[in-house]
Formats: sequence, C-alpha cells, structure tokens
Amino acid sequence: MWARCWGPAVAVLPLLPRRFLAVWAPRRLRPSPGPPAAPRARARRDLTAGLWRRGQGQGRPGHTARRLLAALAGVFVWEERRIQEEELRRSAEEMKRMREMVSFFPSGSEERPEPVMPASSEPAWELVMDKKHFKLWRRPIEGNHLYQYRVFGTYTDVTPRQFFNVQLDTEYRKKWDSLVIKLDVIERDVTTGSEVVHWVTHFPYPMYSRDYVYVRRYNVDKENNLMVLVSRAVEHPSIPEDPEYVRVRTYESQMVIRPHKTFDENGFDYLLTYSDNPQTVFPRYCVSWMVSSGMPDFLEKLHAATLKAKRMEIEVRDYISARPAETSSSESKASLPNAEHKPEGTRSPAQLGYA
Repeated sequence: MWARCWGPAVAVLPLLPRRFLAVWAPRRLRPSPGPPAAPRARARRDLTAGLWRRGQGQGRPGHTARRLLAALAGVFVWEERRIQEEELRRSAEEMKRMREMVSFFPSGSEERPEPVMPASSEPAWELVMDKKHFKLWRRPIEGNHLYQYRVFGTYTDVTPRQFFNVQLDTEYRKKWDSLVIKLDVIERDVTTGSEVVHWVTHFPYPMYSRDYVYVRRYNVDKENNLMVLVSRAVEHPSIPEDPEYVRVRTYESQMVIRPHKTFDENGFDYLLTYSDNPQTVFPRYCVSWMVSSGMPDFLEKLHAATLKAKRMEIEVRDYISARPAETSSSESKASLPNAEHKPEGTRSPAQLGYA
C-alpha cells in the first residue's frame, strides 16, 4: 500500500516546480529558502492590525491602547486565543451522543455504531476502518481537499487517569514517541489553564519535518465522569517560522474520555476527532491513507506508553488532581529517570504523530 501511494509521487519528483519541492523535498533536495522575511515583524504587524480592528467600538477607555502595546511588545493575547468553555462543552456533547448510540448495542458486542448523522448542510461520515477495539470515520472538509477524522474506541487494561496523564505529559512523550523532535510548553494562561505548545515532528520520508504551534486546554468533569482535551493551531510571537521545518497552520483536535466505572479503574471509551493541513502535494487518497494508518498507530503507541508507565511505575504528572492553572515548572514535568531521548526502533514510512 505504501509503494502504491509513494511510488508514483517519488517518480515525478524531478518534474515538480520548485515551490512544491520547498514543502515536500528532503533537506538535500530542498531549495534554499533565502533570508527570512522578518517573520517576527510580520506576526506583530498582523496581530496589531487585528487588535486595532477589534478594539474599535469597544467603548472602554484604554482598552485598545493596552492591546496595541501588548502586540507591539510581542505578547501573546490570551483573551483572543484561549480555548473557550463552549469548545469543551461541544466536545463533551459529542461523546454523550456517541454513548447513547452505544447503549442500543448488546453488552460485550464488538460492534460500534456509526457516528450521529450531521445536519443536512454538512458532509456525512464515511467508515474507513473497522477493528475489534475501534472504528475510524472520515468526512470531507468543505472548501478544500482534506478530511476530518473521527475515532471511537475502547481500552480495558489501563485506567482513564493513566491514559489521560500520559497523553498530556510532554516530558514523558519525549521518551516514548520517537517522532518528536521538539515538544515544549511555551506559555500558560493562569485564568483557564490553557497552554501554548510548540511541537516539531518527523514526517514520513522523504517529506520535511513539520512544526505546530497550538493552544490546548483540558477539563476533568468529575460530576459527569468525563475528561476532555481540546487543541487548535495558533500563532505565537515568540515562535516564528523556522526554515528547517514546514509550519502547519490548520490543526484541530478533540479527545474525550469516558470511564466505564471510575477514573482509577481499568476500562474506558474514547472519542478522538482530528483534522489538519500538513501542506503536502500528494493526491488526496495518499494523504487520507497516511492519516487513516497513522492515527491508529499513534493511539496504539500512546496505549503502549501508558502500559509501560503503569508496569514500570514511571511517575507521570497527575493532571486530574492538579489544578489546570498551575504554572510551577517542577509540577509540569514528569518525574522520570534522567536520560537522553532515544528513538525506540526505526521510524517506518507510514508513522505520523498527533498532538
């Protein structure tokens, strides 16, 4: 399958225009990007213009001036970029609807329902992978050639707390995810606990590595027995584009976990909805195959890392007990043995990472 997708693409590599090679080609083939066009200055200029437009008509003395000063100083404006409560609520509602459909199936059945049909104005979900412990769907995103993906699955040998903590812990991920080049929390919002993360990841050969700047926010709803993690791409003045990587500017992810019993007993269902624009020049079916194969692979690596942490008693930060707005650097890191990050095995061509 890999040869079917990548063989023709590699064959036409010499025929591609230079602007395509700049995104697709490996380092030795990539044209020189030339001097950077003042990315930091552009970011400040764009942010200033946006704040000026939004500041007009606010009716609060000094409001616009404060925003402009923040923009010119290169400060990230949380008021505009943080994950809102409504985004968390919508993600939780999607899981509730899915769970309602699951209740119509016999206990222990390996079947899983189709997602709830969207409104008539939205594309329908198409089932593309049906396995024992998960199903994967996709639907086209209006206005471009990309898809949105959704995975609904179950794990029974780890607890929801363990799985959730391993997914959030950036320091531990540097140990178990061999695709990670860089993964750092850049800034935190003390109001909501939202975090800005800079993530650089390998892409399948011969594509160039990608980097993401995204804001994420999690919520643990003990009353409704749910855990929610929402992420989406943003721009941050302290992380300009790097000519070594291709910046991914369109990215969204929502993970919802519903324990079968409690946060500390084995067994839970999860719902992952994901979309991004990796800026490739490959045919739509090849990109779709990459994501459809890479997403289950990433989830299994995440599951394996959770099992490893559980069996080896690796101490990972407990995000459920911690307050979301904690900013102490010592609390934001997992207590792991001091060791260099070493890739665990050779990276296969179809592997992709997910935030």
